[in-house]
Amino acid sequence: MSKNSKPFKIGILTAGGDCPGINAAIRGVGKTAIVKYGMKVIGISDGFAGLIHKEYFELTESHLSGILTLGGTILGTSREKPFKSSGKKKDEMRKPMLIKEHYEQMGLDCLVCIGGNGTMKTAYMLSEEGLNVVGVPKTIDNDIWGTDMTFGFDSAMNIATEAIDRLHSTANSHKRIMVIEIMGHNAGWLALYSGMAGGGDVILIPEIPHDEDVIMDYLQKRAENNKPYSIVVVAEGIKVPDGEESPGRYLARKIQEVTGLETRETVLGYIQRGGSPSPMDRILASRFGAAAANLIAAKDFGRMVAQCNGEITSVRLSETAGRTKLVSKDDPMVRQAREMGTCFGA
Repeated sequence: MSKNSKPFKIGILTAGGDCPGINAAIRGVGKTAIVKYGMKVIGISDGFAGLIHKEYFELTESHLSGILTLGGTILGTSREKPFKSSGKKKDEMRKPMLIKEHYEQMGLDCLVCIGGNGTMKTAYMLSEEGLNVVGVPKTIDNDIWGTDMTFGFDSAMNIATEAIDRLHSTANSHKRIMVIEIMGHNAGWLALYSGMAGGGDVILIPEIPHDEDVIMDYLQKRAENNKPYSIVVVAEGIKVPDGEESPGRYLARKIQEVTGLETRETVLGYIQRGGSPSPMDRILASRFGAAAANLIAAKDFGRMVAQCNGEITSVRLSETAGRTKLVSKDDPMVRQAREMGTCFGA
């Protein structure tokens, strides 16, 4: 960038659910943009809602100082989906147009969207509207297509694994079956990895349809073989009968009814999304943020930063939008778990 050229002006927003590492990503984008490239950085409040309502402020180095380890997001977030409309309300139909108008009024040269699958889809749709957009993938679910890993996943896995570790002692003390429900939407990555790390005896994920009879027989045989307790790790997205609000609670009740073995459930919930990011998530988020700034400097828009085979790279937003990365039935982790005697209910 020549001395006489106008500095690039970029906006950053964080959308969708919070997760550990978002602030580290904001810092990675902002510090690289300011220090390396002399760009002006604008923080947009509360996700896409901030663009719709034109709520923003300039992000300086002082704003970015001390946020590497913070959970949550200093920009705030929302579930606003500007392209999702009932087709009846004029205000909803105007949202994409308002975003484009405000993007231009703010003088932005690029918009950095930090978020999950829904955010990447919206980012792609905005790029189709003519906006310069770069995506940064975050989610504890690790289900964004095009990247081997998303930041937030490692932190959530650590939290879930610690919870499973703690359940081992109480399960052993009381000779119970403990069922723990793990987040992840329709992907089983978090349940699979934390279940493996925590020594789960049964791991149920959405990608592998389960047979309840197989699970009951497996748990009864463990009891008959003088294994006094069992840990059952359940992904929140597994299929259960209609009307059941929680897979964990349903399965715990069902196990006790069928086997007669004392069973308790724990629904871990939103604790998996909160708190300070793990060191690995701080590093990955920082690398993703810096990579986003580098893409902007190269004017390589319409892309999402990604990690592939340990290297930081990028993929087209058009390739990742609307796609979900799921666990394969023959994933190496699944094969290894089966070889060690873990039951997947099938």
